[in-house]
Amino acid sequence: MKIHFLGANRQVTGSRYCLEAAGKLVMIDCGMFQERQFLGRNWETSPIPPEQIDALVLTHAHLDHCGLIPRLVSHGFGGIIYATRPTVDLAEVIMRDSAKIQEEDAAYKKKRHQREGRKGRYPEEALYNGTDVDDTMPLFRGCPYGEPMPVTDAISVTFHDAGHILGSAMLEIVVREHERERRLIFSGDVGQWEKPLIRDPSVFEQADVVVMESTYGDRDHRDGGDIATQLRDVINRTVSRGGKLVIPTFAVERAQELMYHIGQLVHTDQIPDVPVFLDSPMAVNVTNIFRRYRDCFDEESWKLIASNQAPLQFPGLKLVRSVEESKAINEVRQPCIVMASSGMCTGGRIKHHLRNYIGDPKSTILFVGYQSPGTLGWQISKRPDTVRIHGREFPMRAEVAQIYGFSGHADRGGLIRWLANLREAPQHVFLTHGDEDAAASLASYIRDDMKWPVRVPEYQQVVQL
Repeated sequence: MKIHFLGANRQVTGSRYCLEAAGKLVMIDCGMFQERQFLGRNWETSPIPPEQIDALVLTHAHLDHCGLIPRLVSHGFGGIIYATRPTVDLAEVIMRDSAKIQEEDAAYKKKRHQREGRKGRYPEEALYNGTDVDDTMPLFRGCPYGEPMPVTDAISVTFHDAGHILGSAMLEIVVREHERERRLIFSGDVGQWEKPLIRDPSVFEQADVVVMESTYGDRDHRDGGDIATQLRDVINRTVSRGGKLVIPTFAVERAQELMYHIGQLVHTDQIPDVPVFLDSPMAVNVTNIFRRYRDCFDEESWKLIASNQAPLQFPGLKLVRSVEESKAINEVRQPCIVMASSGMCTGGRIKHHLRNYIGDPKSTILFVGYQSPGTLGWQISKRPDTVRIHGREFPMRAEVAQIYGFSGHADRGGLIRWLANLREAPQHVFLTHGDEDAAASLASYIRDDMKWPVRVPEYQQVVQL
């Protein structure tokens, strides 16, 4: 039995592994590389010929886990894609949005390069298009949590709640080979405990092999206090100045978590009645999927539903789809809250709102997620004198605030807590989905304090188990 480590190795994005066992090849995740220095990997030929892969198992619908599946299909993969039911619906929204963005970007780059008389660094074509997504969706099979699913004659997978986003899963894979049974756990992205809407991460008592994320393996989340209190304070502070609160947000999970917290503040009269705009067609689609899969909600959310306080609905909330509706937000003269994608301000409608309000000292730009170095969001978080948006320099006068507790990933303490539930040391622990320093730091703790075997694989390393 072997594991091919094909992405998210000593880096965060591009999650992709291939389990080779009992004469079969099962891919786990097939994500897009998103760090600037690794974008070229998206164009590389799959190290495992797509037509030879027997099945694919998807942990969740984030782009760095599902973003290359249509490309794999367009290059010859035709097996079943196993995922939880919410993940199937979310993955379609995310992959279609990705295809649209890629086609638009490819057309723009081709035109710009022709005008400038040069060739770009990457091919002037989309990694895949909408037709490829059409071809991909029939391959998905929605699976329930907690029930073993036969993937091949000798390999089964059971999906367990990961507590990361709606539908996210940890994979318990059982392989029967040479009259021996071995249990592998792929953590996917481990969520935080006691987060709203979705259930807490699952834990395990036994595993022979653990492949574990390490995004925050070298640090704990900054303790800025209670999320609701921080959010209340920044809203009230901005409204009292007569300004707009602009929140760059990720369309999946973060937007819905924000709606949850703002809704509770509205229901308990802790903030004034102001319009709240969710200005992201994809986030609106995702929110509707959340409402459809209420069976995945946690106990706290069900208590709200029972008390007639729907977690994702409240007075003043306006879901914005059209460009005309988005532009109309600029005509609102009263204080308001504007949530828009993308979360790192790399594209989307958020850039237009930033142009309008970043120079307004009454307004606030609030970050509720990680800002990758070099992105526009990261630049704004450093509070420079000016910021370049859409090719123009804008003075930086708005307040900049940040709430750290929204992260969808467990921190170092949470990862150790998750791993420590195992009653005895696995034969192998592999750390992935983390920058090299983060993975190395967590590996040192596992090796030195827990006395467990641990490795941080290299990109495209193949490990014999």
